[in-house]
Amino acid sequence: MATLGYVSIFLALALAVYATIAAFVGARRGMNSLVISARNATLAFTALMTVAVGVLTVALYTRDFSIALVANNTSRELQSLYAITALWANQAGSLIFWSWILALFSAAVVLRKWERDRELMPYVIATLMALQTFFAFMLAFVSSPFERWWMVGGKTMMALFPPAGAVMFTPPDGQGLNPLLQHPAMALHPPMLYLGYVGFTIPFAFAMAALLSRQLSPEWIRTTRRWTLAPWLFLSIGLMLGGRWAYDVLGWGGYWGWDPVENAAFMPWLVGTAFLHSVMVQERRGMLKVWNIGLIIITFALVLFGTFLTRSGVIESVHAFAQSEIGVWFLSFIAGVTLLATLLLFTRLKDLQSDREIDSLFSREAFFLLNNLLFVGAAFVVLWGTVYPLFSELVFGQKLTVGPPYFNQVAAPIFGGLLLVMAIIPLIGWSGATGAKFFRRLALPFAISVALAGVVFVLGVRDGVALAGYFLAALALVTTMSEIIQGARARARNTRENFLVAMSGLVARNRQRYGGYLIHIAVAMMAIGIIGSQVYTTDATRALKQGESFQVRGYTLTFESLSPEFPSGEARVTSASLGVFRDGTRVATISPARSFFPRQGEPQTQPAIVSSLQEDLYVIIAGWEDNFATVTFRAYVNPMVFWLWFGGVAMIAFTLFAAYPDARAEARMRAEVIAKEVVRA
Repeated sequence: MATLGYVSIFLALALAVYATIAAFVGARRGMNSLVISARNATLAFTALMTVAVGVLTVALYTRDFSIALVANNTSRELQSLYAITALWANQAGSLIFWSWILALFSAAVVLRKWERDRELMPYVIATLMALQTFFAFMLAFVSSPFERWWMVGGKTMMALFPPAGAVMFTPPDGQGLNPLLQHPAMALHPPMLYLGYVGFTIPFAFAMAALLSRQLSPEWIRTTRRWTLAPWLFLSIGLMLGGRWAYDVLGWGGYWGWDPVENAAFMPWLVGTAFLHSVMVQERRGMLKVWNIGLIIITFALVLFGTFLTRSGVIESVHAFAQSEIGVWFLSFIAGVTLLATLLLFTRLKDLQSDREIDSLFSREAFFLLNNLLFVGAAFVVLWGTVYPLFSELVFGQKLTVGPPYFNQVAAPIFGGLLLVMAIIPLIGWSGATGAKFFRRLALPFAISVALAGVVFVLGVRDGVALAGYFLAALALVTTMSEIIQGARARARNTRENFLVAMSGLVARNRQRYGGYLIHIAVAMMAIGIIGSQVYTTDATRALKQGESFQVRGYTLTFESLSPEFPSGEARVTSASLGVFRDGTRVATISPARSFFPRQGEPQTQPAIVSSLQEDLYVIIAGWEDNFATVTFRAYVNPMVFWLWFGGVAMIAFTLFAAYPDARAEARMRAEVIAKEVVRA
């Protein structure tokens, strides 16, 4: 089966090269037959990559240990679900998974109707398949997922083709999967991130096509709206699942540690969010054209950089990077793509002049520009903190660690600024407003937000940063909700509908605008959860014998029983039972556990969590002594963390709502296409 897999990759590489050349030449020479041929080659490439991924998936499921990737990442005892997820738990597997997802996206793009962007599509195909050429080359010659085990002179080695004098070797069992990856979220978290990463390739390809063809009207933006929103949504889901996985598995009581892998996904999300907002200015006012193409170039560069960061070995050290199979290749690819895209943008600057200038500082245009600056600034802060340890090792010979305090202190003011911008934009119009008018509209929401911050103060919040954060979150909530309420009142007056009916009708008929407002409300909820859990977390650690208790922030935890080292699959699990009491009343019985995986020699923590709207009680087994006579427990109380998860789910739901096709908008676009065809005729 491995032979079928790598033959498919070699054939796919040839098709990628052909499709790139055919699409570009067909576009430049007006040869539609070449463009159609490139389109068909793209579809054939997708089919071949599907075969290759299918072969590898079957090999993982059946535990074909003759393939090195399977032997290195699975075992006979590993659950089948986790055996399949091992596809993206390693370097070569993640590369083929990336290429396959991009192939599916590419096929979806070329199978759609081309009427609206006939001039763009040849260049879109050329861009996509040029990128695929790199990934197929890497899979064919640098990091093949189909390398096998061979026995040469009594020693085993991995190779794609048999070395001289070698015989095939199949290990009796595999090495298994990292215990931290044996969690249900790992079946969804990485695929969501990859769908987000790879999905941003489509708007990037359309942006490059617009530059190459000089078709720089907002049409390419309208075409790619859902192609941009979809990867942003997938990346959002991936980030939320990653946070939840960290909360449920890592056992440190938190959900975000500014780890390089987390940051790798967060950076393109930040700049992609700026792009989603910025394109509205170009559509409505014909402005920020250079910004928009620049933002999508930066987003895609960060997508590639994130993949490089997590798969090149550079996180461990620059020395590991130097020994990596793909490190130099990937870094050269990122530099080449970014440089070419930037040069192309500079050659089209005259064609990208704004239709008008920003007339007022109190205009939506001005605040959207500020929004861009803040999001890009946040991405730069995260990027610098992520790469500084590598920079210091390379320049000074010493790896200096940048921890969460740097990120929290530097990024917090920027995110506070974003909350402020989110609060202000609903209060101002596109054409601007006088300062006096703006402050009149701001007065009531400001007063309500101050009052809410005062309530929080009375309830015991004294930290200045937390109070400022709660005030800004409240201001964003109040201004956004007041905008929806005012619109519903106006509709109710005009239609004589009930207020709630008017509100639902207003939101349903303006999904893009009011869906965006609902997303902002969800973000404000998340901000409330983040502020509470970051500023006011309390923890306590105690070593207990059975029957003993300890207290943490109003909770009394009583150690009631222990089940030591019982077998569960590949692991041996130790589980404790604790009673949770508040004011003398039992509120829960929890069972934190700790698993040990003998094959990998690694433990895994399984926290017990009691959630409420107000706070989470989070308890883990930290260790034990004297043959389990004494067990050490660590308990955290995380205020308001529920609102982070609730707000995240709401944000995802509201994004789906905003992205749902609008029949009227679709009809309007079809009419525009027909009108253009009539003009051409």
